[in-house]
Amino acid sequence: MNRPTVRHARDGFRWDGVDLLRYKDEGAAPFRDVTRQVLFDEVPAGTQWRYFEVAPGGHSTLERHQHTHAVLVLRGRGRVLVGNRVHAIAAHDLVEIEPLAWHQFRADTDEALGFLCLVAADRDRPQLPDDAQFAALRADPVVAAFLQPENP
Repeated sequence: MNRPTVRHARDGFRWDGVDLLRYKDEGAAPFRDVTRQVLFDEVPAGTQWRYFEVAPGGHSTLERHQHTHAVLVLRGRGRVLVGNRVHAIAAHDLVEIEPLAWHQFRADTDEALGFLCLVAADRDRPQLPDDAQFAALRADPVVAAFLQPENP
């Protein structure tokens, strides 16, 4: 085994030996103020466990995938779009995102939103909505208000 058995927690939801990474490359897709950390890669076999942190007022990319996401909110509050429904979320809530469900996380403006995400290690690339898909999502006024103008 090449990795340490224990990686101790540090302040600010960081862990020894775990790199703080960019959420995505700039310009790859719209997002604001998000970081990620890969906590476990291929443990258990075939999975990756990651920690994402969305800064106050920030948001992840509006996207979908062929794979499922299992999410545990560790800190903060915000909202999440899953499919065509917007849900309020807070620490210790669980979120399941089924394959091909549009999803986006948004942190409240007063604190960061941090969550663990378990996905398949070998997974497809995110799909971004085209104009017609985005218009269909925005047809619901609750979803339209959630998406705000900075999305495509």
